[in-house]
Amino acid sequence: MKTTLQLCFLAAISSSLVAIFIYISGVSRSPAEARFVLTEDDASALLSLQSGFRQCVKANGLGLEAESGSDYCRVTMRFPSDTVPKWKDPKTGEVEGLSFDFDLCEAVAAWEHVRNSTTVLTKEFIDSLPNGWEEYAWRRINKGNLLNQCQNRTLCLEKLALVLPETPPYVPRQFGRCAVIGNSGDLLKTNFGAEIDGYDAVFRENGAPIQNYTQYVGRKCTFRLLNRGSAKALDKVAELDGTGKEVLIVKTTIHDIMNKMIREVPISNPVYLMLGASFGSAAKGTGLKALEFALSICDSVDMYGFTVDPGYKEWTRYFSESRQGHTPLHGRAYYQMMECLGLIKIHSPMRTEFNRKVDWLPSQAALSAARMASEKLLRWVGGGTSDPLSACSIIKKRDKAKAPSMSGLREAAIRHQKYVRGATMYPLEHSPGHGMLCMIPEI
Repeated sequence: MKTTLQLCFLAAISSSLVAIFIYISGVSRSPAEARFVLTEDDASALLSLQSGFRQCVKANGLGLEAESGSDYCRVTMRFPSDTVPKWKDPKTGEVEGLSFDFDLCEAVAAWEHVRNSTTVLTKEFIDSLPNGWEEYAWRRINKGNLLNQCQNRTLCLEKLALVLPETPPYVPRQFGRCAVIGNSGDLLKTNFGAEIDGYDAVFRENGAPIQNYTQYVGRKCTFRLLNRGSAKALDKVAELDGTGKEVLIVKTTIHDIMNKMIREVPISNPVYLMLGASFGSAAKGTGLKALEFALSICDSVDMYGFTVDPGYKEWTRYFSESRQGHTPLHGRAYYQMMECLGLIKIHSPMRTEFNRKVDWLPSQAALSAARMASEKLLRWVGGGTSDPLSACSIIKKRDKAKAPSMSGLREAAIRHQKYVRGATMYPLEHSPGHGMLCMIPEI
């Protein structure tokens, strides 16, 4: 009884402090600033998200714990104390820690942008940017300095033409259930192959082989995300599938050697570049870029082969020798955050039940409320509204003749097109307030 009264007392104090903070922060604000002021409902949505998030990590995190930070947004993810970190920073020699700080507000807002975005580089995107060829396109081309910042647009277009569609080749919700396959040696402890092949689309990374490993990783491959090194060996990567249908998505700059291979081998696979923008502070590795791409075109995304066993001794790949990888514990914690925000579902040797329920997930209404509150707090372009086009800081009209084809799309994709009123949204790299470039159809 005493404990219950204490909890009620603390809750009352917390609510009072929230109300006082909201009142003070709203005093003497201009109308432009006033729209970023948190309401009591906003504060409640963020507090509720954080509380449920802690419960979700506790229930699903395989020993991970989440603790509230200094404000509405901050959380700290902690591994069990008996976890033995092995990864060392190559510059400082410091061993990876066991706790990581994350910003739930940034994650909720950023990944909502991903769900509404196109993440493939297109000609219309470069054409629509202010000085798009001189300031953006040349950075996406190998030896860009020699091309004089693309002042010779024809020459630059020739370099990019092989990988540059006019408009997006894929739209949000184009695929239903998708699986992103990592390269962790943990896959050899499973028999996930058959269930992986049951997804509508499967995403793989770099030179990860399929042959001789189908029992563990399946044989289906719809997309393959490539880093700089794999892009230089594009001909070898294309051979991994053999059908010529696997779409190759290069997450970094184009290379002259890659252009030459596409022309001369020839490589029949479709090849595209990803936009240069990254979502959130952790979007660095190929695995997270693969998730970014999948979340931009799929209804739901499951991930395999990204896990680190609690108390892991080394980071391994299923097809080669042990290696250090990069910050495996940090990645594992970040993916757990994504799962507890309802973005992905993690499968691993420790989670072999395919239909397992992820407990304590926020409802769609709760996520929407938290997203709008987060955008206000972060002062993002168009923050705090339910209008999907409010984030458009650059708006361009698209010629009807250049609109992406909507024929044959699944119902979920068509509904999404109606939701965004036929617009295509591109995230802007290094944009203040995380604005977007939006291509609006001509009436």
